[in-house]
Amino acid sequence: MKITVIGAGKYGSTLVEKIARADYADEVVMLDVVEGLPQGLALDMNQARPIERYVTPVTGTNDYRDTAGSDVVVVTAGKPRKPGMSRMDLINDNAQIVGGVAREIAQSSPDAVVIVVSNPLDEMTALFQQVSAFPHQRVMGQAGMLDTARFQDKVAAAAGTSPLSVEAITLGSHGDTMVPVPSKVTVDGKPLGEVLDQATIDEIVDATRNGGAEVVALLKTGSAYFAPASAAARMVESVAKDQGGVMPTCAWVTGEYGIRDVYLGVPTRLSRAGVDEIVEIDLTEAELTDLRQAAEAVRSKQADVQGLA
Repeated sequence: MKITVIGAGKYGSTLVEKIARADYADEVVMLDVVEGLPQGLALDMNQARPIERYVTPVTGTNDYRDTAGSDVVVVTAGKPRKPGMSRMDLINDNAQIVGGVAREIAQSSPDAVVIVVSNPLDEMTALFQQVSAFPHQRVMGQAGMLDTARFQDKVAAAAGTSPLSVEAITLGSHGDTMVPVPSKVTVDGKPLGEVLDQATIDEIVDATRNGGAEVVALLKTGSAYFAPASAAARMVESVAKDQGGVMPTCAWVTGEYGIRDVYLGVPTRLSRAGVDEIVEIDLTEAELTDLRQAAEAVRSKQADVQGLA
């Protein structure tokens, strides 16, 4: 099993270290355009192996030839947000970067399953598929896992309990039309409405939608990477180990939820083939309406990226 991560910034390098430490891959390749950066990080990670007790080697490179034959590729390359920026402010610059990556991966690893994490997420996922011409099933985006984790953390804080006691899911776009799903949230097995009042729930939903911007505003330089890398690592593991795990994913929708022909955050089953299935869960009428509105908002933006790369 060969796994490649494109981009050796904080997100990419943190993800590489998480995958390597999990010790199920034969090799993890980290590629970046900056000479010496991925090589130095790889050397450092490899020297941690005797201490951390894992064996998976990390290869740092600037050459796509070293990524050839990858089974899973994660695309983290792109410019991060700065305070006051929306994800959409990155669209022109990152379209060029992601488009270039797509062409290289299509040549070097034509059978790979690809997970895109570059922003704006939904649009860059669509762009990668268009440029690479990979089957939709093998190109997906990481957003829902991260947004769900933020939702869980905020619910747990408000309820005064452990985030491990909170079950939740977040769908829709990775942006303003994100759809946290309160009707599916439980806290210690109890429905959310029995634990928190509606005003608090509404505040948490809004805070979840703005979770990334909150981190960016505090950091001032760069954006979140610990939680995003954990989210991507979980997706990579489900694909690489053919686990069939069900998790929210930016995936190509073909009629589910009354939505068709758009990349959108929906529950999916992930295995070695990529997106094996889009899982339909019961939503309230309001939640379903929000999800369909998110699809139309994303559809117009995804159309805009055509030709940018």
